[in-house]
Amino acid sequence: MPTLRNRTAVLGAAATAVLALALTACGGDGGGTKSAGPADTSASADATVAAEDTTGGAAQDQGGTADDGAKTGGGSTDAVTSSTGRSKGDAAKTGGSTTGATGGDTSDAYAYKHPCKSGDLSVRVYAREGSATQHVIEVNNTGKNSCGLSYFPRVSLGASNATDHSGDILPLVPGGLGGAPAYPVKPKTAAIAVIDLNPGGGNGVTWVNELNVLADGDHMPNAEQLNFPLGPDVKVGTPKLGLYERTVADAVASMKQADSKS
Repeated sequence: MPTLRNRTAVLGAAATAVLALALTACGGDGGGTKSAGPADTSASADATVAAEDTTGGAAQDQGGTADDGAKTGGGSTDAVTSSTGRSKGDAAKTGGSTTGATGGDTSDAYAYKHPCKSGDLSVRVYAREGSATQHVIEVNNTGKNSCGLSYFPRVSLGASNATDHSGDILPLVPGGLGGAPAYPVKPKTAAIAVIDLNPGGGNGVTWVNELNVLADGDHMPNAEQLNFPLGPDVKVGTPKLGLYERTVADAVASMKQADSKS
């Protein structure tokens, strides 16, 4: 026959089991601490993906803008009517050291003493809108400091497959030059020159298919010359080249004054 102590122990164990069952049932109704089950993990993952999608979308939008800018400033043949840079009239102005947004020296005085380096330049050549014979030469300063260029680029016209370029055609340029020691180009701006391959519009030579450009003929070696193919059926007759200017319009006006051999 069980003793009184054993009966008490059995009853206590039974009561504990009943109480535990009740607490488990309550926990199923939302009480207590709930662990993250598969549904919770999925919801959290969805929220994370949504956040990443939002961030990625914003980054993609910004990237698209940058790409658009690169396309606008790339080697397009679309004509432009103006650009940024320094006009020849501004070349006479001097000043002290100026630190711009690029963190470099953007003064003209600095440019006069520091010729541009090819590694800090980006050169484009493209047909000028509204003209069948004129091309724009755009030299962009991609460096952090101002730098100086010769008054006009050194340009020649020839055949890309020629082994001897001594017969290449040289354009006329404006004469009577003088003044500042260089044409200054600030960072993130451009120097613009325009060449007219056939100002008279007559029957020119047809063997020319390449425009050769050296951005600074006063300081750069010939090895840094760049070659730009011209379209088919190009006729070249007494070409004219203008000085570096701030805009295409100013460069065209300068080109029309070309009267001296380069």
